[in-house]
Amino acid sequence: MKFSGTSLVTGAAGFMGSHVVEHLAAKGVRVRATSRPRSDLSFFEQRGVEFIPADLTNPETLPRLFEGDVDRVFHLGAICNFSTPFKHLYPTNVEGVRHIAGLALDAGVKCFIHVTSTSVYGYYKGKPFTESDKRDPMDDYARSKKEGEDVVFQKIKEGLPAIIVRPCTVYGPRCNDGAGKAFSRPSSIAAIPGSGNQLLSNIRAEDVAAALEHLSLLDDAVGEIYNIAEDTNPTLKEALVLAAAVYHGKAPWLHLPLGMIKLISRVDGFFSRFQNRIPDLEYDACKYLYHDYVVDNTKLKQSGFHLKYPDFRQSIRQLGELCAGRAADFSG
Repeated sequence: MKFSGTSLVTGAAGFMGSHVVEHLAAKGVRVRATSRPRSDLSFFEQRGVEFIPADLTNPETLPRLFEGDVDRVFHLGAICNFSTPFKHLYPTNVEGVRHIAGLALDAGVKCFIHVTSTSVYGYYKGKPFTESDKRDPMDDYARSKKEGEDVVFQKIKEGLPAIIVRPCTVYGPRCNDGAGKAFSRPSSIAAIPGSGNQLLSNIRAEDVAAALEHLSLLDDAVGEIYNIAEDTNPTLKEALVLAAAVYHGKAPWLHLPLGMIKLISRVDGFFSRFQNRIPDLEYDACKYLYHDYVVDNTKLKQSGFHLKYPDFRQSIRQLGELCAGRAADFSG
């Protein structure tokens, strides 16, 4: 599949959306970025990217996004946390998908890439998650992502050439929310949840962006689902200790029972609501720590995609060097 028009990126001011914008712009793609109105547009201006403000929950703001020659959509606009109640997630994560996918269908785009989450699979069931596994969401966030996927499945039946992509825990430069932030920058995590032997699946943000573009170019990817994950599965303890080492923090050594972790997250969540912030330790996220969480990436690799950061350990060390280099530049 070839694209000669404009690629629209929703959620472009967010962590993952910004990486997709950056990746496409670096390859010379004409990009139109959108998110809710913002005053600082320097990120987009420096990359020669057009920015049009819009709100997925306000349909009247969306048609202008498709003016001109938009022929590809990367839909990343979403609320991504475990603390927001479903009734507040629904307008963006479900109805927002309906609005933007409907407009894409009407506009006749060649490809619509819908970015969702492996959380739709629910808790680990003893074997790596594959794309054919039953979706069994266990929290409001995962439920909203599942219902958003259902919207896209229906639009595919109506003729939308869509691809559904499910990244696991995403980390990397500019990550300030979600579980991936623990591995993306210096952290204040002082204890290891439970045994620390739980296996993890992670993915570097730059690889997510590259995978989305790669899949959009494949005719036979349309109508398909793809997991995005690295090749390695570090234990939680290994990941936290390594992150502390590369960011020159204090390595956690104390193990806290998961029951206590959940209690602490309850208290943190209670006070966070009054402070209008997302807690660092989200209660529903803690429930995933009782088991391994391994995601199968075979289908993605069989499509011909090659990970730039297949090994979590090497990737984190590189991130640490990048972080140290930026700190040195700032101090200089």
